[in-house]
Amino acid sequence: MSNQDENQIVEAEKNQAYTPDLTNANTSLESFDWESYESGLLEEDRKGKEELAKMYQETVGDLSENEVFTGKVVALTDKEVIIDINFKSEGVITLNEFRYNPDLKVGDSVDVMVDRREDKTGQLQLSHKKARVLKAWGKVNTLAETGEIVNGLVKARTKGGMIVDVLGIEAFLPGSQIDVKPIRDYDQFVGKTMEFKVVKVNHEFKNVVVSHKALIEADIEIQKKEIIGQLDKGQVLEGVVKNITSYGVFIDLGGVDGLIHITDLSWSRINHPSEIVELDQRMNVVILDFDEDKSRIQLGVKQLEAHPWEALDTELKVGDKVKGKVVVLADYGAFIEVANGVEGLIHVSEMSWSTHLRSAGDFVKVGDEVEAQILTLDREERKMSLGIKQLTPDPWTDITSKYPVGSTHKGTVRNFTNFGVFVELEEGVDGLIYISDLSWTKKIKHPSEFCAVGDVLDVQVLELDVEVRRLSLGHKQLQENPWDKYETKYAIGSVHTSTSINVFDKGATVIFDDQDVEAFAPQRHLEKENGSKLTAKENAEFKVLEFNKEFKRIVVSHTATFREGTEEYSSNASSGSSNASSKSTSNNSGSLSNQKIEISTLGDLDSLAQLKKKMDGGE
Repeated sequence: MSNQDENQIVEAEKNQAYTPDLTNANTSLESFDWESYESGLLEEDRKGKEELAKMYQETVGDLSENEVFTGKVVALTDKEVIIDINFKSEGVITLNEFRYNPDLKVGDSVDVMVDRREDKTGQLQLSHKKARVLKAWGKVNTLAETGEIVNGLVKARTKGGMIVDVLGIEAFLPGSQIDVKPIRDYDQFVGKTMEFKVVKVNHEFKNVVVSHKALIEADIEIQKKEIIGQLDKGQVLEGVVKNITSYGVFIDLGGVDGLIHITDLSWSRINHPSEIVELDQRMNVVILDFDEDKSRIQLGVKQLEAHPWEALDTELKVGDKVKGKVVVLADYGAFIEVANGVEGLIHVSEMSWSTHLRSAGDFVKVGDEVEAQILTLDREERKMSLGIKQLTPDPWTDITSKYPVGSTHKGTVRNFTNFGVFVELEEGVDGLIYISDLSWTKKIKHPSEFCAVGDVLDVQVLELDVEVRRLSLGHKQLQENPWDKYETKYAIGSVHTSTSINVFDKGATVIFDDQDVEAFAPQRHLEKENGSKLTAKENAEFKVLEFNKEFKRIVVSHTATFREGTEEYSSNASSGSSNASSKSTSNNSGSLSNQKIEISTLGDLDSLAQLKKKMDGGE
């Protein structure tokens, strides 16, 4: 009931106000109508007012906040919509709730719910959104079951997808469900009305998930079956680049996807497919293979062109020089592209005349332009081997004139082995110094004790074998053999003041004034005149018992310098010293100072001396 209707009723009541006639004598106090007098209305009018009030109360009671009413649009303002729902006053709804319906006009019927019975101005507040949502949930459940298509307005972008208004409900559209191909610009869909399928409804959390991709896939599935049924190996089709990965390119063949592996994109090597293709590019492809149900289709592009080997110059032969670019680099060699799609391998051994183990990266890098010589060429197998070192003279060609036996040179230490040192005289010419040819006097266990990689040594050519390309070098040969003069200086029986630098259980190592000459004193020969034993780093006199130039061995005795019968003792000791020395083993540092030597007792030495005399006398 409107305010205008209420005003009319009030005016009618005033015009028909009851005025009792008290002048009539027949009117008694008992029959006087006091109710009419107090209300100012006749009995009939009072009944009409009561019925009208009753109707009003019933109308108010019907406005339940959980019920949907149908109202009529009676007015539109810039911000609000005025709705008549047959209540005492019209209701108001904000215009924002009708954004989905820009064509709303006066006279339209809309669903509403009571938001608030009266605001501070006494105005009835309604909600169209709540009514839509309440009615929409029932519709959404039905759509989810039947799979029917529904229109929705894309309202905004959110993390992972879009927010869509579907029947008044805010539904979630995942990014993967927008289209069958990856979407790079989500904002292009904001504000658009699109068709969707309800794919998931969560009643507990009031969540709805919709999909536009499902509609496209349904159409594509029909096309896909038609296309798959016509596929055949070798067939050429046109497709669109759908996605690019590091290993290949996915092509949309019109509802069916195929993969071009990176190796099937071009006869030339490429690092990434994006170097030659781009998204949404249309291109021809050939079907190489597919599985039984044709769900995995292998495509190719380079197969549409003739193989580059077929276009290779027919006049090209072994020995010819070619130029190319390094496209692949490995430790064992480098691949050179001498023509588009035609590659040759330069093995690292063909990059230099040097025999040292090196990586191909020491000579070239990817992108270098190099010149090489063809070593092998197999057109059937489509293989080619190349060489760089062949473009420079082989240093072993005139090796006998450059490095004759006995000549001296300087070389650089390149590598060690347990038995010697490899020395490079020039690029491609290496020689070996055996460990025994490093020093006349030093006892060396490993070459690293004598020199380091990169050191420059003076060497002498000892042997030269051109056929096997082997060069033997020596270092000690550049110096006079000191053992020639030591043979006189340290003759058997001579006495020298020396230092015992190391004492161990079998004896002691003694060093002479020359510093590089060492001798061995057996344990029993370390006894001093007072009966004690010599200790390490103690100076004393030593008598030479044995001198062996061939094995560079000297055996000495301190005890023999003061004991009676020294000559006989020395002779006996000398006779047995060879046996004693032969039992020596290395202890540390590789010198005699680090050897453990087992030596015979004095009694053993006497027996050996007598046995030797008998053998010499033929007894």
